[in-house]
Amino acid sequence: MSAPEPRRTAESARPAALPWLVVIDAQNIFAAPDSAWGSPMFPEALENIRRLAEAADGRVLLTRWLPTADRSTSWGDYFAAWPFADRPADDPLYDLVPGVRELSPHPTLDLPTFGKWGAEIQRVVGSAPIVLTGVSTDCCVVSTALTAADAGARVTIAADACAGSTPENHAAALTVMGLYPPQLTVSDTATALGILHP
Repeated sequence: MSAPEPRRTAESARPAALPWLVVIDAQNIFAAPDSAWGSPMFPEALENIRRLAEAADGRVLLTRWLPTADRSTSWGDYFAAWPFADRPADDPLYDLVPGVRELSPHPTLDLPTFGKWGAEIQRVVGSAPIVLTGVSTDCCVVSTALTAADAGARVTIAADACAGSTPENHAAALTVMGLYPPQLTVSDTATALGILHP
């Protein structure tokens, strides 16, 4: 007599959610060579972001950082330290770089914080794993990754689809994120392509 099959619960019967690609702040302010915050790594990262977006087949979410935080908080000190960034939110410096908006069929999430993980992203991706990319690795990407890990998300960072303020700061941020397995996994575009398009 064979053993009975294990009982399937509604949770175990539910198909696994397909992973999403999240592209952090691919904006002129972080990409332009003449911007104080322009990343020298951005062009190479963008090429890999495009490859990943194609594999994600529409499961792509874009974010933008906008300078709309309350100036009565420490953000006031921040913009005093970086006056070039203290501009209206509709300044072209805060636009997505050309060609990025077309990578996603979903509305861009505009937020005034370094970390982008929160209710806005979760409403779209739900409990699905995410592949994290964007700029800068050592600011908005690492802030997003750590917040997502705290919230219980499963995150793969495609390191070569991220751009740091400098190569040294990029490497330092990857080292920090590498301290948080299994919630955070530092990987590369080749591996992430297989995750997004299994």
